[in-house]
Amino acid sequence: METYTAMRQFADSWALLAMALFFIGVVMFAFRPGSRCKAEQAASIPLNDEHAEPRQ
Repeated sequence: METYTAMRQFADSWALLAMALFFIGVVMFAFRPGSRCKAEQAASIPLNDEHAEPRQ
C-alpha cells in the first residue's frame, strides 16, 4: 500500500474520531459547572495592579 493512501485512510477514520473527541472534551471542559468564575478571574488578570511595578 502506498504511504499516501495509508495516511489518508488513517486521517479519514481514526484521526477524525480523535479530533472530534478532543473537541467535545474541550467544550465540556469550558462549560463545566464552576468554570465561569475561574474564567472571569483569568480574564481580569491583566487589569489587576497587585503585582505591577510602582510608577515613578
